[in-house]
Amino acid sequence: MPAITRYAAAALVALSFCTGPALAQDVTDYLGVPGPITFDGTDYLLSWSSQPNAQYTKQEYVPAGQTVETYDSMIMVEFLASELTPLQMAGAQANMLNERKATDPLVNMDIMQNDQTGEVLLDFIVSAKDEKGEYIVEWNGYRYASTQNAEGEAGGMLFAISHRAYGNEASQAFMSTLRDFKGTQITELSRAALPEL
Repeated sequence: MPAITRYAAAALVALSFCTGPALAQDVTDYLGVPGPITFDGTDYLLSWSSQPNAQYTKQEYVPAGQTVETYDSMIMVEFLASELTPLQMAGAQANMLNERKATDPLVNMDIMQNDQTGEVLLDFIVSAKDEKGEYIVEWNGYRYASTQNAEGEAGGMLFAISHRAYGNEASQAFMSTLRDFKGTQITELSRAALPEL
């Protein structure tokens, strides 16, 4: 199954994350966020991590019984050591989504900025087809914030929730309820306490 690419803020420093998570690897908690992370009543366990360089770290969390390769829901926590603002990081992701529209007819997005905190929420949907020609639909809520890592290094954090549906029937059902569903998820995401790195 071709993975739906989840672009990261680190793409701004010319990194590429088009490959999916490696199977059966040891998981390292690079960020000091071992989990579980509780979101909307569900516990998410640290299941995959990557630190391709000293500036960028990504960790993925899924509920017990799910995998990062075929998850139904996932939490992502990322840190990028950078002077970029949350709006600039969200803008880079939006640019990549606009490029994706050429090959993905379902791409749709909305950006919301909190003027008081400087945080930015990016709400978007993407899709792909598996080897059988069946749709995989993915909705994401990305929350960008300025923060510091444990060493006191300034940068940007991504705290995100992702949901997927697999197969044409499931994808159609997913899309039919998405408007109300994503509204509650965005509210939960905007109210959630950000992980402390």
